[in-house]
Amino acid sequence: MKITKIIPFLLVIISFIVAFIISPHMPYMMASHWGISGQVDGYMSKVSGLYFLPVLMLLMYVLLRFLPTFDPYRHNFSQFEKHYDNFMIVLFCFMLYIYGLTLVWNLGYRFNMIQFLVPALSTLFFFTGHLIANTKMNWFVGIRTPWTMNNPKVWQKTHAIGGKLFKLVGLISLIGVLLPDFAFYLLLIPLLFTVVFVFVYSYVLYSRYNQA
Repeated sequence: MKITKIIPFLLVIISFIVAFIISPHMPYMMASHWGISGQVDGYMSKVSGLYFLPVLMLLMYVLLRFLPTFDPYRHNFSQFEKHYDNFMIVLFCFMLYIYGLTLVWNLGYRFNMIQFLVPALSTLFFFTGHLIANTKMNWFVGIRTPWTMNNPKVWQKTHAIGGKLFKLVGLISLIGVLLPDFAFYLLLIPLLFTVVFVFVYSYVLYSRYNQA
């Protein structure tokens, strides 16, 4: 088995090991959610706070690893398998990083959560764009509109421009490190624009090809 397929599972195992080791040092109620201002606005019990994310990572690993086997276009996965595996590594590193920030906060250390989250989110969206740009037609990964799923050319062109836009979302959101008060909007606004644009773009392309 390729090392790129093993790494995400190892990251899941690490999260469970960390939860077990650090358990005696966690408070009875753990901070678990932060608002857009960076202030804590949600708590979980110690057990839930420690194991929610590791369990979620495990479930996501199983889902992302085995869903492609049920895809009618599963033969296409081999064409972008390397990019899919690399994205899984980035995704699980992201989740483990978020988990680490949560544990550090609950150990009593204080920092601007938004500023620490922004680089991770920026990286995640940049690699999402890279995956999208290289994704071939399938039912589980990519920009799946009625029009991309019915025309390979629409799929290809929509994903080419969609990949660039998601990378741009990642780069723009990185400005939030310097402007934490606006970090939420520096991510949300470009992301909403990208989602609406690729939806409309795929429809326009499909209509154009049908008229030809």
